[in-house]
Amino acid sequence: MSIRPRLQVMSLTEAAAERIRALSAASGKEIAGVRIGVKNGGCAGMEYTMTYAETRNPHDELIEDKGVKLLIEPTAVMFLLGTEMDYRADRMRSGFVFNNPNQTSACGCGESVSLKPAEAAESGAEAPEQAS
Repeated sequence: MSIRPRLQVMSLTEAAAERIRALSAASGKEIAGVRIGVKNGGCAGMEYTMTYAETRNPHDELIEDKGVKLLIEPTAVMFLLGTEMDYRADRMRSGFVFNNPNQTSACGCGESVSLKPAEAAESGAEAPEQAS
């Protein structure tokens, strides 16, 4: 019996990793990582969430990429499978951008998105209920 490699929920671009490292260093406190999730809200239905995490919750999915630790909330995993997080800055705005294959639409301002759970066949797992 062979063991299938576990899929990594998310990845980071070097720009995103660099920005998270800079923000973490400037926070002035010891953090376990950055917690990523999704919540209901906004005009498109869902919003990405990011917060500093002082501890890792038992069911968080730990992603270590480019020297950064991301803690993915369990209810967000199926919505974030295959997502690449980037950081972009231009003359008008700067911020983190989620390149998510599970995103079906976004609002005009870019603050909220419509997401579907990743297909069970792609992830090797059954899709959970909608995140709340």
